[in-house]
Amino acid sequence: MDWTALRLSALLAVATALLLLPLGIFAGRWLARSRHPLRPVAEAALALPLVLPPTVLGFYLLIWMGGGSALGAWYQGLSGRSLAFSFEGLLLASLIFNIPFAVMPMQRAFEAIPAELFDAARTCGLSSWRTLWLIELPLAWRGILSGLIMTAAHTLGEFGVVLMVGGNIVGETQTISIAIYDRVQAFDMQAAGAMSATLLAVAMLTLLASSWLSRSKRG
Repeated sequence: MDWTALRLSALLAVATALLLLPLGIFAGRWLARSRHPLRPVAEAALALPLVLPPTVLGFYLLIWMGGGSALGAWYQGLSGRSLAFSFEGLLLASLIFNIPFAVMPMQRAFEAIPAELFDAARTCGLSSWRTLWLIELPLAWRGILSGLIMTAAHTLGEFGVVLMVGGNIVGETQTISIAIYDRVQAFDMQAAGAMSATLLAVAMLTLLASSWLSRSKRG
């Protein structure tokens, strides 16, 4: 087991899930309640990472973070190193390719809240913020938790975008999925098998948690 890669993957997964939490809540809430004509366009844009090949998404992110881009040049001038092939760049890429995994479950949770409750909240004089805190979040918590779990699990298993944007720098950008690839290339099947079993267990636990949350919501 490559514990360095596992710790880095866990850090990346937790940071990605926590940073996407506010975006998932507010984007999911807006998509669930908005009747804006551009809503379908925004929904399609947020879901784009689901259908784009990881190498294509990774390529565009690599160009966007490179030294020739405005973002890459700004970061290099600020920190003295490249944004691409760094943990910070990997985290930024992880936030982007995980957006649909965070937003979509939360959107479905907000959509399931009966419209009558919003009418009652307005009648009681509750502001939009108080309605969110007192009514919507308590009712949508299962979808929010499901989005966080799916985001973290997907981050642990992502390979294509991670390899394109982060490369394979031990202790910096080498996640557990990249470490598995390395071990297979070195014919170290025992280590690759142990790490693969870890990701398999995480995937199974993720599906069980998602199923439990879904059943709990129906109940």
